[in-house]
Amino acid sequence: MTWEVKYEEHVAKSLKKIDPVIRKRIKNFIEERLIHAENPKEIGEPLKGILNEYWRWRVGDYRIIGEIHENDIIIVILKVGHRRKVYS
Repeated sequence: MTWEVKYEEHVAKSLKKIDPVIRKRIKNFIEERLIHAENPKEIGEPLKGILNEYWRWRVGDYRIIGEIHENDIIIVILKVGHRRKVYS
């Protein structure tokens, strides 16, 4: 199964601010693991509390925050950033 990945508009800006080597690792994770995952929930973790409808995926010290729309087979990337800053 192949998932379609969509990005919120501001995600492109935040990706440009990340070191190019790390940015490539994040893009490779999305293109190689997330898109082709049978179930992206198996490689991610749900957020807790009031954000429990969102998921996170770890790439080193960076996090990808997104929504999974199972009926449409779409993952919407909402935020990408360092683990210290991505949740604020």
